[in-house]
Amino acid sequence: MENTAAATSSNFIKHIVTEDLNTGKVKEIVTRFPPEPNGYLHIGHAKSICLNFELADEFKGRTNLRLDDTNPLKEDAEYVQAIKEDVKWLGFEWDGLFFASDYFEEMYERAVRLIRKGAAYVCDLSADEIRETRGTLTQPGQDSPHRGRSVEENLDLFARMRAGEFKDGQKVLRAKIDMASPNINLRDPVLYRIAHAIHHNTGDKWCIYPMYAFAHPLEDAIEGVTHSICTLEFEDQRPFYDWVIAECEMESQPKQYEFARLNITNTVMSKRKLKLLVDESVVDGWDDPRMPTISGLRRKGFTPEAIRAFCREIGVSRSNSLVDSRNLDFFIREDLKLKAPRTMAVLQPLKVVITNYPEGQIEQLEAENNTEAPEMGNRHIPFSREIYIEQDDFMEEPPKGYHRLYPGNEVRLKHAYFIKCQEVIKDADGNVIELRCTYDPETKSGSGFTGRKVKGTIHWIEATQAAPAEFRLFEPILNDDAEDDGEGSFLEHINPNSLEVLQGFVEPQLGSAKPQDKFQFFRHGYFNVDSKYTTAGKPVFNRIVSLKSSFDAGKGK
Repeated sequence: MENTAAATSSNFIKHIVTEDLNTGKVKEIVTRFPPEPNGYLHIGHAKSICLNFELADEFKGRTNLRLDDTNPLKEDAEYVQAIKEDVKWLGFEWDGLFFASDYFEEMYERAVRLIRKGAAYVCDLSADEIRETRGTLTQPGQDSPHRGRSVEENLDLFARMRAGEFKDGQKVLRAKIDMASPNINLRDPVLYRIAHAIHHNTGDKWCIYPMYAFAHPLEDAIEGVTHSICTLEFEDQRPFYDWVIAECEMESQPKQYEFARLNITNTVMSKRKLKLLVDESVVDGWDDPRMPTISGLRRKGFTPEAIRAFCREIGVSRSNSLVDSRNLDFFIREDLKLKAPRTMAVLQPLKVVITNYPEGQIEQLEAENNTEAPEMGNRHIPFSREIYIEQDDFMEEPPKGYHRLYPGNEVRLKHAYFIKCQEVIKDADGNVIELRCTYDPETKSGSGFTGRKVKGTIHWIEATQAAPAEFRLFEPILNDDAEDDGEGSFLEHINPNSLEVLQGFVEPQLGSAKPQDKFQFFRHGYFNVDSKYTTAGKPVFNRIVSLKSSFDAGKGK
């Protein structure tokens, strides 16, 4: 990975690793990040990525990237490539790149070993029948009528399953454990199912595929993983994980440890539901800036440094909790405040004509690119008789305390002069379409003018050289925290106002801004040049985050 600070805060997993190294239980830490390539990674995966890679890095160990591709019906090479790109973009380099499908032959042989020792059998029950006979938390399950098949019959049937003699769902291979176990996961779980489908990696070589719960511990053991770190929903699966390792007689003995998954307010944290948003065209793809996917956050303008800092701050625990989305916003502000040039942009333009400014004259004003980072230097801003201001920086009949532009009032133009509104021009429908103002040439910014003060400062863009631009402003994709509701209910909670598209102007030099260039626009926030819709001469800016928030990341409120 690139030179980045490892997590400095302690957590229960780090204590376990330290103890294992100190006692000689393990000689080297080996972790893995094992996503299934059935969708794009999201911010929840970023927490796991940072945990696994930074833990191994801190203890001078190794981390593998492994694609758990055991379900050809849902997986795709597109997702494989996206996962690799996201991990690299976050700043990490894996020590080994593996696929579950790399081990299909060995997994098959291990399953045969289970059959030979009487620990697995071929079952003809359908998925529904298996579910119905599994029992409940208070009632034991029922033995399959095929549980007593002989080793020879099971070996023959399993070989014929591999040879493609049976249809999908006609037979499965099940572990023979205990149908009365208080842990339902040990009630003869399915190890293999039939799926006549083309696999992205192995083509049509296989028509039987291992279940994830069977494949995962084998993969960990084959790769020599020492600490298999997963989220709390797999805690009940740990006894089966250990059973597979032991009964398949694996030389390596990895151990599974669980931590709380990441949940964020107003955020969809389910790949299945994210895919639904894509399939239903609620968003324009997995990288839509409203999506919590890593590619969506990247397109919106988040930096890997901000995401890594966020993941370290929320820490690792065994207690589920809900993280305020403003916490993530805090870290991108912190990261960009010294990186992003500060410029002006008008998102909803209102034309202003400065009637006493010389016609045809264009003046070059000087301004700092970032007052907190003087090393970024200065820039020149054109100023002339015609400018644009924001529509909401003018009110014809303002309320008390309004200090921006209104008839007869004087304001400062950022980096420029004082102007006073003298006349309001309206169209036939009574809409304000233009303001006529005068300026005071003695009040030029930086001139030391002290003759009088004004209470309002507004930003602007010179009209003749302004670069046209599109601005995309985002709100949460969900109206409330309803992500865990049923699928139909989930779609009902989609925020119809999650995207607002505006047409306005930016300073001339920003007309040639490139995708992923980031800027702070005076009063509006931090923006990123969109990689999908930007065209030559017409940049599209995604708002990453507004400028201010009362949220304190340290206090979580």
